[in-house]
Amino acid sequence: MNESSATDNTSRRTPRGPERRSQLVTVAEAVFLEHGFTNSTMQLIASLAGASKETLYRHFANKETLFAEVVSRKAAQISGPESGFVGKGAPEEVLFNLGLNLVERMVERETPALLRLAIAEMSRNPGLGAILYENGPRTTQNRLAAYLRDATGRGELRCEDSELAAKLFLGAVTANYRIKSLLNPAKRKPGDAELRRHVKAAVAMFISCFGTQK
Repeated sequence: MNESSATDNTSRRTPRGPERRSQLVTVAEAVFLEHGFTNSTMQLIASLAGASKETLYRHFANKETLFAEVVSRKAAQISGPESGFVGKGAPEEVLFNLGLNLVERMVERETPALLRLAIAEMSRNPGLGAILYENGPRTTQNRLAAYLRDATGRGELRCEDSELAAKLFLGAVTANYRIKSLLNPAKRKPGDAELRRHVKAAVAMFISCFGTQK
């Protein structure tokens, strides 16, 4: 194989642009979780990603910017896809699917570990808290409130204050598991049946308050 062919093959194997950036973030998340923010270095992340440090710095100005990207992506994953609010299912179905996605993400080992890292780093980089909130809880709350307004307009629900209703539902679904996952990470991960029972009860409570049949 000549040098030109080898170069072409290497180029095809190496992700470029947004795909490469996403790969770097994935590697960085694993490094931060294993070594913590302080002990993680851009050199280590670049090396494990099979990239040069110069390549990493072309995508991220510094370690803080890279960590913010990791936090932002995880927050968006917790929030879930916007498509979940576009379906034509009954409110009970839409709320159950949303709630189950949230608690399943909440009890994953990586999620609370990353949240603890972000909280610990906030004293040095307060902007991380805003990134985490705006891309995670706030985004989910806004999407849910918009869905509740639309469902009320269709006569499927009775949410006079959709913002308040969204906060109440999200709190009922996630608060207990968020606290447990953050403060007691060694506790046994809840099974699927437990999570489904919890979310189903939260949905039933919400519908009893905001449903059309009272």
